[in-house]
Amino acid sequence: MTDFVSTWNTESFLTYPVGPLGLIAMPGTEAMGEKVNSWLKKWRDHTEESMGDEIRTTPGFEREDFLIKVSCPRFGNGEGKGLIKESIRGYDLFILSDPGAYNQTYKMYGVDVPLSPDDHFANLRRIIAATNGKAKRISVIMPMLYEGRQHRRASRESLDCAMMLQDLERMGVSNIITFDAHDPRVQNAIPTLGFESFMPSYQVFKALLKREKSLRIDKDHMMIVSPDEGAIDRNIFYASVLGLDMGMFYKRRDYTRIVNGRNPIIAHEYMGNTVEGKDVFVADDIISSGESVIELARELKKRKANRIFAAATFALFTNGLEVYDQAYREGIIDRVISTNLTYRRPEVNEREWFIEADMSKYISFIIATLNHDRSLSKLLNPYDRIHGLLKRYEKEQQEAGIRLV
Repeated sequence: MTDFVSTWNTESFLTYPVGPLGLIAMPGTEAMGEKVNSWLKKWRDHTEESMGDEIRTTPGFEREDFLIKVSCPRFGNGEGKGLIKESIRGYDLFILSDPGAYNQTYKMYGVDVPLSPDDHFANLRRIIAATNGKAKRISVIMPMLYEGRQHRRASRESLDCAMMLQDLERMGVSNIITFDAHDPRVQNAIPTLGFESFMPSYQVFKALLKREKSLRIDKDHMMIVSPDEGAIDRNIFYASVLGLDMGMFYKRRDYTRIVNGRNPIIAHEYMGNTVEGKDVFVADDIISSGESVIELARELKKRKANRIFAAATFALFTNGLEVYDQAYREGIIDRVISTNLTYRRPEVNEREWFIEADMSKYISFIIATLNHDRSLSKLLNPYDRIHGLLKRYEKEQQEAGIRLV
């Protein structure tokens, strides 16, 4: 229990909650929901120890766990409905939804149909509608924001993410929690609604340091490189916190053609200090097919970079894993670090080159903090936690006498 509560200001949880806490894990988020629920039960046990009989009299606090049972059954022609299987009257509800969980299927005219992002959002709306206004407050945790990549209008086209946010606002949602939004300015569509985009910077770097014990995190041996101008903010953060130099690639695209919904990349152009002989850490929000990351790694290797570590909040691998397997065998890329915030094919975790950053504990603290109506500012800024992580890492290296490369 000490390890659980030491990370955060425990006083945040020693207050009365907004209402009894309920967690709904939508189809495709069951595994994450179980992990988050487990952490929330540990938080509850700590609160009981600290507040005693006072908190035990709070309605809903006597639940064995926080998960609320729901289902989204389908009729034979594909129509569906949302069903909440227990009372949620007066609850502070948190609904966990993953629009990218393409492993979920339903029967339509006897054919197995995978759930698209549109289907997942429709299911989310159904469950919100099924609350019938009985919940005290509803917060949606959508780690990978639905249609978040369509964040601005370039011609006559829809703004799906903005419409989704406004739709949730009309349905009575109070807070929307996401991670590493492709463009956080999309929240301008809902200026009076709670919207928070958390960065998994601490968890990603912690996962890397847990696997790699021989890193020398200084300007002479390591660099941060931004894969493009869109990812520059997150890489500036890493460079600033770690005290490292930063370089940047920019993508030259062919704007006369569209391939798979995007203008194809002609070349990666590099700007910055030399990467020769240095380990390179590259952070982005999404690895989709992953080909651009491999191309970038090849460019770095041409410039005589040492090891290359690619980090992404969401690693989708839409074109399969073979290109990464080959790049790893060739020594082009050493590690890919990503979170479990969206569904990935199970075989990813079996790859030697892949490192998972588990986000369940972080999500549980976000939920607990909101449930007690406390400030999220400490959770939004991981600066101090990363510095503490570096000190522990250097101490472990010294104690173990690890030979640094």
